[in-house]
Amino acid sequence: MKQIIIEGGHVLEGTIRISGAKNSAVALIPASLLCDEEVRIDNIPNISDIDALNEILEYLGANVKRDKNTIEIDSRNIVNKEIPEDISRKLRASYYFMSALLGKYKKVEMYFPGGCSIGARPIDQTLKGFKELGAVILEEGNKYTITAEELHGGHVYLDMPSVGATINTMLVAVKAKGKTIIENAAKEPEVVNVATFLNNMGAKVSGAGTSEIVITGVDYLKGCFTEVIPDRIEAGTYMIAGALLGNKLKIDNIIPDHVESLSLKLKEMGIPMEIGSDYIIISKTDNMKKINVKTLGYPGFPTDLQQPLTTLLTQCKGRSVLEETIYENRFQNVKYLNELGANIEICDRKIYVQGPTELVGKEVTATDLRAGACLVLAGLLATGKTTIKEVEHVLRGYENIVDKLKNVGAKITLKDV
Repeated sequence: MKQIIIEGGHVLEGTIRISGAKNSAVALIPASLLCDEEVRIDNIPNISDIDALNEILEYLGANVKRDKNTIEIDSRNIVNKEIPEDISRKLRASYYFMSALLGKYKKVEMYFPGGCSIGARPIDQTLKGFKELGAVILEEGNKYTITAEELHGGHVYLDMPSVGATINTMLVAVKAKGKTIIENAAKEPEVVNVATFLNNMGAKVSGAGTSEIVITGVDYLKGCFTEVIPDRIEAGTYMIAGALLGNKLKIDNIIPDHVESLSLKLKEMGIPMEIGSDYIIISKTDNMKKINVKTLGYPGFPTDLQQPLTTLLTQCKGRSVLEETIYENRFQNVKYLNELGANIEICDRKIYVQGPTELVGKEVTATDLRAGACLVLAGLLATGKTTIKEVEHVLRGYENIVDKLKNVGAKITLKDV
């Protein structure tokens, strides 16, 4: 087990360079199995979720070469065999292997994916897409056996614009016969990143980034190169750190449009910012205004930044209101923020944050990835020492978080216990 220990109250100044997007990389790697040649993916973040995906690739027999932030994958000789529960449950994104193997071989056997416990995370919309494209699904406990005599185009209407269901349907459709239309598709940049990768292989995907995606199936996908986009959630997390403790803290290697929903909220709070072509410079202020926030699919405010933002709301003057519309169990961080000195009340899918309050360091627990990021931010701000347990959750999604924060002035260490 690992812990993060933070001595709070230190000013953050300098530059933090943003890594490749976790939520893109974990889809791009399974998507590579569809290729009939070799692919190379650059700007892969060095996080434990990538290690878990790599384990599945090697289990299936793919030839994988990793060098720093580049991965080369040759899946021409893989064996389509059952993916066991002990590796599929390590992360939610393992279910992208479900769609890639189904799309390539018309059969897949694997167990329900894992990931953070932040509420119900059903895969019913993914399965709906599979069925529309000709698949038959047998569910036995946590195990799925999905087969198709032939995959064919279809018209898939998603009940909600789920990123996972959108990507999974695309992966099955790229080699299906005929045309597939996905309506009410997710518009997130990560969806566009995956579609670009598929098109670089020779797929015919149009409309990614809009609510309607059209895929025309092809028989062969050639080798190619692609690059993971910058991680907008990592960028947003460090932007919030800058708003808490920054002295012209520069967040570099970003796509400003991807974090606009956060930037606009920070401006509303009165946070000083300079937005460049691929960076944001941000500083703290002692007079932050209260705000109301509601999580929505892109381009709305991302659910993955809801928990990190809560730390910042504890320093606003007045009562801020934050509504979570995506996951019903994404307030597990609130208990620990209150133990640190916050004044937060949970009411159904909303929290009410009264501020400003002084945070005082103590021992807390990261219950999931973004809750852990929230507590890291709280530890940076709190007086005294904060010890965060179970930080493996945080390391799943933030590359070199300790070193990145150390390099801009934080007093933070990672410890094995």
